[in-house]
Amino acid sequence: MASRSLWYMRINFPFGSRCWMVPLSVEILFKSVSLRLFGVKCHHVDGEPLENEDLLKNLLTMGVDVDMAKKRQPGVFHRMVTNEQDLKMFLLSKGASKEAIASIISRYPRAITRTPDSLSERWNIWRKIMTSDLEIVNILERSPESFFRSNNNLNLENNIKFLYSVGLTRKCLCRLLTNAPRTFSNSVDLNKQMVEFLQKVCVCLGHKDPTDFVRKIISKNPFILIQSTKRVKANIEFLQSTFNLNNEELLVLLCGSGAEILDLSNDYAKRNYANIKEKLFSLGCTEEEVQKFVLSYPDMIFLAEKKFNAKIDCLIEEKISVSQIIENPRILDSSISTLRSRINELIHAGYDLSTSNINLLSWSQKRYKAKLKKLSK
Repeated sequence: MASRSLWYMRINFPFGSRCWMVPLSVEILFKSVSLRLFGVKCHHVDGEPLENEDLLKNLLTMGVDVDMAKKRQPGVFHRMVTNEQDLKMFLLSKGASKEAIASIISRYPRAITRTPDSLSERWNIWRKIMTSDLEIVNILERSPESFFRSNNNLNLENNIKFLYSVGLTRKCLCRLLTNAPRTFSNSVDLNKQMVEFLQKVCVCLGHKDPTDFVRKIISKNPFILIQSTKRVKANIEFLQSTFNLNNEELLVLLCGSGAEILDLSNDYAKRNYANIKEKLFSLGCTEEEVQKFVLSYPDMIFLAEKKFNAKIDCLIEEKISVSQIIENPRILDSSISTLRSRINELIHAGYDLSTSNINLLSWSQKRYKAKLKKLSK
């Protein structure tokens, strides 16, 4: 009988100095090496983790846009344990369609990492604010991040209690959940800091109802609670000093359209306002006209230099006067392509933009088309 070659392997024990020489056959040795190298795949050769192939198959079967999901949150695809089937069954039970579920996962794949118990608990907390399951489903379809971003349900519940306590309405909380979900990922103490800061601003400006002031600002600007008090303070000071507002005038502005720009970068706000001034000065406007223009619609400060200048140039080229633009600042909400196409359609329909109301340039598509149809008769 042919003898088998024997190899000896030294085994060191981790807790002690003893070692043993263990005889291994060539056959056993290479079988064990083969199993270690090729039996379990955990990483690529270059060290990067492999994607979960079962997960990919499941998501494709569910109709998920895997390419989109990978771009959004690629780390999810390297997890060995996910709950996509549990998530699907849970959302189906709440009235979501299969198409809606696929869309939710495509846009926010981290949703599949939530456990059934966590989902159920979070849903129950939301139902304290929302009137029905369908309302939550509709929000998830529009903004899946608002529901799935955080897994800290206790923090969510405590934040809801706190925001109710400072006078926010159910409607306002719905808007916060939908548009600024990070508000509920903040610690309660962080949200308290912003509320207390706004209350102090209110008192300093002579307003007698801090609760009403805070409610109005947060209702106008749901993003303010995810900004720093330093940024908001700088923007309030910018508005007061730039437009020479007294306390009463500043209060009116902050409780109205001015609240919407409080979460902007202060440098960005200053830079854009400086550009607005420069552009309108070049067209013959006075300082007073520029201030009236911006104060009537502070959202203008959101427009970066290139966009603002291009829209103004487009309107001027179409024989619309700068005075008309100043009187109707909302027309700058429309894109350049929309402005040009509407101007051409209106001129073709015999509408004289130089003497008529130009507000319809910023109307909704439905309302604008109805007006154009009347003009074309």
